[in-house]
Amino acid sequence: MPPRLLAFALLLSLAAAAPALADPVADFYKGKQMQFIIRTGVGGGYDQYSRLLARHIGAHIPGNPTVLPVNMPGGGGIVSANYVAKIAPEDGTILTMVSQGLPIDQALGLNKTLQADLRAFNWIGNMSDSNQVLVTWHTSATKTLEDARRRETIIGATGAGSISTQLPALYNNILGLKLKIVFGYPDDGVDLAMERGEVEGRGTNTWASYKSNTPQYVAQKLIIPILQVGMKKDPELPDVPLMLDEAKSPQDLAVIDFMSKAVAVGRPVATTPGVPPDRVAALRKAFDETLRDPDFIRDAQSERAEISAMSGADLAQVIDDVIGAPQDLRDRVKAAIEPKDAQEVKGEKKAGGD
Repeated sequence: MPPRLLAFALLLSLAAAAPALADPVADFYKGKQMQFIIRTGVGGGYDQYSRLLARHIGAHIPGNPTVLPVNMPGGGGIVSANYVAKIAPEDGTILTMVSQGLPIDQALGLNKTLQADLRAFNWIGNMSDSNQVLVTWHTSATKTLEDARRRETIIGATGAGSISTQLPALYNNILGLKLKIVFGYPDDGVDLAMERGEVEGRGTNTWASYKSNTPQYVAQKLIIPILQVGMKKDPELPDVPLMLDEAKSPQDLAVIDFMSKAVAVGRPVATTPGVPPDRVAALRKAFDETLRDPDFIRDAQSERAEISAMSGADLAQVIDDVIGAPQDLRDRVKAAIEPKDAQEVKGEKKAGGD
């Protein structure tokens, strides 16, 4: 055999004998058990969405690790966020769903116990950007936004510093509503208070949560949507006013735009700071694939969980925009979400925040 052909044949034989190139990400995750840190106790929207994702995402991560849900409630999600930021291993074996209101907390410096810098988290994706909706119970005399401007309407909310209190305060201070805010209910306690007639409505909750957790409210028209907050109208609520459309001045619009962007961060999923870029990329790809997976979609539909995905890169940009907003705007927002004459409910278990 000519020397040139002999050399070529030798190269082919060596290539055939060599093992396939190793995938360092798959090698890392193979046989691993990941943890999905859940900011609440068992039950409720955050727990539902976290466990839903945890059941499916491992099949799309190279190496197919198992994913164990771990509930870590406290401080309206601050306990779990601080754990992920300061204590959890920075290797890509941790996932968490961060509280919707924490980017606002950090931007405005509302809670000194928040030690995490959310801009340092590696954002994997957002499962839902369902609009926040102000509703009244069907027996209330307040049935439209104009009614809420004309008459005092008693509205239930969860924690004093939660978004369920902040948004009604914003409605009063910017839109001229006359909501009497009663805060301190546990999450499901607001709904019970509406049913008992203690309050006339709920300060805010996502439309997806109403459909999944209390679908009878929607089907039987027991709640009346008054106002929705998000970057665009929910397709199911075309006739319900969008807060972005209610601004009366450019200054008010800037405040409303800030809060609307923050609300769009509905079910944001992250891993710790410091994770190698190839693992972050793999987790983002796995998240995107999971939300397109027919098995995941069927599971989500069976739980009536609304899914509207946002990529990790887009989510990171929204969070940077909120936290990095100009100081004068943040000062105006901080003043706008401060409730006036709010009242704490008596005799209820204290809420930890929405």
